[in-house]
Amino acid sequence: MRELFIGLMSGTSLDGVDAVLADFATTPPGVLGHVHHGFAGELRDALLALQQPGANELHRAAVVAQHLARAYAAAVGDLLRHAEVEPAEVLALGVHGQTVRHRPDAGYTIQLNAPATLAELTGIDVVADFRSRDLAAGGQGAPLVPAFHAVLFAAETPRAVINVGGIANLTGLPARGSRQPVIGFDCGPGNVLLDAWAREHLGEPFDRDGRWAAGGCVDEALLQTLLAEPFFSTAPPKSTGRELFDLPWLRTHLARYAPRPPQDVMATLTRLTAACIGSALAQHFPQAHEVIICGGGAYNATLRRMLAEEVAPRPLLSSAALGVAPEQVEALAFAWLARECLARRCGNLPDVTGAEGPRVLGCVYPR
Repeated sequence: MRELFIGLMSGTSLDGVDAVLADFATTPPGVLGHVHHGFAGELRDALLALQQPGANELHRAAVVAQHLARAYAAAVGDLLRHAEVEPAEVLALGVHGQTVRHRPDAGYTIQLNAPATLAELTGIDVVADFRSRDLAAGGQGAPLVPAFHAVLFAAETPRAVINVGGIANLTGLPARGSRQPVIGFDCGPGNVLLDAWAREHLGEPFDRDGRWAAGGCVDEALLQTLLAEPFFSTAPPKSTGRELFDLPWLRTHLARYAPRPPQDVMATLTRLTAACIGSALAQHFPQAHEVIICGGGAYNATLRRMLAEEVAPRPLLSSAALGVAPEQVEALAFAWLARECLARRCGNLPDVTGAEGPRVLGCVYPR
């Protein structure tokens, strides 16, 4: 008998929503369908504006959350149609929501969402608000995906998993059966600065395949200035987002130098993402025998090349080589977290988030 769950993920990159339909009756879970819906320009702009303080925020956030729920529902509808699955066959839908503030230092994180609307529109039980319980227990509320990485990617030898979304995070998976804990934390910027720089200088949402970066030269002086950011040397548990790594942050550092060619800045930013991951791996999980990459950054050829150099001599493998496409991993993780919530099983890893102990994550909105 099938055990169907849907996972929805829209991340820091603000490129859209990934929806995955998974069957957890098998181990590893089988992916029965995946769709990606890009955000309409108006929705993306509204979400991006809410990343910073502004007028009438409460009203704007409430309205955008409703539009977001409808975008999620449209993705779910397409997913079910393509898979030829009825809503009643799905046990629950796990939805991350769209992070607009992440301030664990102040005791809160905000993921815009309208889960009641989503339950109404889809006719499926919705599980949402996964991060708050961990925060209430003294944790960062992030990253949450390492617990699922341990389910999906653990092997007989130690592995590292690198998720390169808007933010890059690292999971260290000890050898199966080891008493060592799984570790995980945010390393620094993933695609967030790359995409912002591409929008500003290319008029494109991202640097496709890293082609523009490939034609630039890494500015070593600028790179070292960027790597001096205190976040990189902060000990885990730690998490970050657009609150730190954004264009104003970059411009503050660029202002120390004579104008740099924009293409060289892109090359430098690409190396920055690779270098902060490589440094985190060397410092916190050097025992890894291989490195698995997932997330949208897995499709940036220049970033992959630079990252392979940073993690050498370990091989760098796409998660696709292990049976899950890079863009599906995070959405699949939130389908799994929804399943864990319904079963009242804990979904966080205190060694990763810093919480006082394991906690059941998520709130249920019945259909």
